[in-house]
Order: sequence, then structure tokens, then C-alpha cells
Amino acid sequence: MHITARVDYAVRALIELASAGPRPVKAEFLAGAQSIPHKFLEAVLADLRRGGLVASRRGPEGGYWLSRPAAEISIADVIRTVEGPLASVRGERPEDVRYSGPAAGLEDVWIAVRVNLRAVLENVTLADVAEAHLPEFVAELTADPGAWERRRATV
Repeated sequence: MHITARVDYAVRALIELASAGPRPVKAEFLAGAQSIPHKFLEAVLADLRRGGLVASRRGPEGGYWLSRPAAEISIADVIRTVEGPLASVRGERPEDVRYSGPAAGLEDVWIAVRVNLRAVLENVTLADVAEAHLPEFVAELTADPGAWERRRATV
């Protein structure tokens, strides 16, 4: 899975908002706190606002805040809001891609990849990360030394 800068910035900004509580937070603060380019963050925050994950108010007392509790916003919600589906094949949903001959089994592989992405991303919330209290299954997955090893394409 390729995690774009847009997704990374969106998740980090929302975790900052989760930590701030209900008070509005300025985009400048979020950008500085997470070393995110301010103009890029403004565009990401606009997407998050249109997607219903944040609300905002202009003015000296304005800023951004989560539109619902952090425990109700999964990482998957954020990805879908700023990038679309969690898994796609050439821009199509895995269940809409058809293969023939020896490649026919690939559809099942892509569906399985999506299931595994969902298993993690739909079950980790902004609150989990902000409070440094990740679900136990994440600890189990990352406890495997192989999880931390880089793998290179075999030639």
C-alpha cells in the first residue's frame, strides 16, 4: 500500500485535533506542530471539511475541530475522505476487475488485500493513536520481527 503525503498529513493533522479537544485549532498551529506545508494542509483540511470529518470557523477565535469524537473516526475514514477507496486496481474496485486464464485468481488476491487493510485501518481510530493506546492486534502484528524488515524485489 502506498500512503500518500495527503493521507499522512490528513491523519497527522486530525490526531493533533484529537489531542486538542473541542477547542478550535488554527491551521498554522497544525502545520507547525506536524511540520506540514501550510498551503498543502489548507487544501487537505478543505477536503476533510467537505468530507464531514472536521468543522471550521473563521476569525480570531476560529480554527478547526473534529466534527465527531476521535474514537468514532477510523484511519480508514480519513483515507477514504482524502483519497477514495482503500484498495483499487488501476482505479477500479477489486470486485469490478476481471481476469482470464491463469491470472483469474488475482481478483481473490486483491479482495484479500482489501480485507486485510480494512482489518487494521477500520479498527484503529484517531483517539487510539492520539492517546497512544493502539488496539492489541496492532501490537501483535508489529511484534513480529519480520514486520520491520524491508523486502526487496527478487531479481
